[in-house]
Amino acid sequence: MSAAGGNTDARAAPRPAHLPLQGVRIVAVEQFGAGPYGTMFLAHLGAEVLKIENPATRGDPSRQTGPFMLGQDDSQYFQSWNTNKHSISLDIKSDEGRRTFEELLRGADVVLNNLRGDQPARLGLDYAALSAVNPAIVCVHISAYGRDNSRASWPGYDYLMQAESGLMHLTGEPDTPPARIGAPSIVDHMTGITSIVGLLSALLRARETGQGCDVDTSLYDVTLHQLGYTATWFLNEKHLSQRQPRSGHYSLTPVQTFPTADGWIFIMCMTQKFWEALLKALQRQDLATVPAFTDAAARHQNRHRLTELLDAEFKRHPTRHWLSLLEGVLPVAPVLGLAQALQTDFFHESGMLSTVKHAAKPDFHVLANPLKFNGHRPALRACSPLGADTDGRLSALIATDQEDPR
Repeated sequence: MSAAGGNTDARAAPRPAHLPLQGVRIVAVEQFGAGPYGTMFLAHLGAEVLKIENPATRGDPSRQTGPFMLGQDDSQYFQSWNTNKHSISLDIKSDEGRRTFEELLRGADVVLNNLRGDQPARLGLDYAALSAVNPAIVCVHISAYGRDNSRASWPGYDYLMQAESGLMHLTGEPDTPPARIGAPSIVDHMTGITSIVGLLSALLRARETGQGCDVDTSLYDVTLHQLGYTATWFLNEKHLSQRQPRSGHYSLTPVQTFPTADGWIFIMCMTQKFWEALLKALQRQDLATVPAFTDAAARHQNRHRLTELLDAEFKRHPTRHWLSLLEGVLPVAPVLGLAQALQTDFFHESGMLSTVKHAAKPDFHVLANPLKFNGHRPALRACSPLGADTDGRLSALIATDQEDPR
């Protein structure tokens, strides 16, 4: 291990000659969030992702989503969801576009869409329609509420799911208005990741049996699933979880934020060992003998009193002082703003910053993929301009598939 805690052997390992999904072809009829995030992940892992974009509507609407544009029909917002993909201009509702689309699917492994639940059947994007074209095709459907219920035709977005699922009820400080989970579209991210778990599982089966299938998930279902143990508690015990002061844990204390002399810090004493380590660092071992704080149950029951005592201690010194005492001793982190979080030394050490070439911005920065293979993160590139891969790539793919069908 290096002094910084990294695995020097992993870092020295050779970059893989082939990424794990190389040779997998995915055709994506997608826009905005959940679908593009999932297929972007697959593209990073080596899959060939062909993004179908309708030229009549100038492609994926996120290409026109600001505030930071990258020339015509491109934006930083769009690239955040679509790196490593190829853009194919195609109107699949037209006769000619449909014929081309089906030719493309003969050599594909997966077709994915994130349309309203009633649209895949209408557009012939489900397995019932496409199995005649390619029996092994996996048809992945990401919708707002599902394809088989009374809300199949409803549009829906991330923020609506947070509102209806109860997540907003659980987010924020007590006695404040309901709040969504920060700025990023976390439900889109989670739904995209959930969809590719189903996609890859079905793809393994299809390659073994030669038979594809439909795979469904929805923003609504995935958001509910994120409720986790709070849902289990209510469904079984009718226990209604509430917002916790200082973003605290539901049953353990101190697990929450504390003010320092110049900011905030998050402490997580999940075990008695960490509690004792905290008292030693604070030089307050006297609290270990106070009956109200002797064990986890007592500390939680007396959380308000303990919080007041610890607030006074942490306010005595700045955040950096406490981190120097506690880092590596117990779970602790500074509460950082976005600008701080993306400029720390450890952020750069982690390798989560990637620079891709873009005609409008040669030093375009994006977040790297969080996976590593042999110690290396997948290389990233900007998504192609709208329709840039249509003429040459599309005709070459179809010609290759006709010569050597899968």
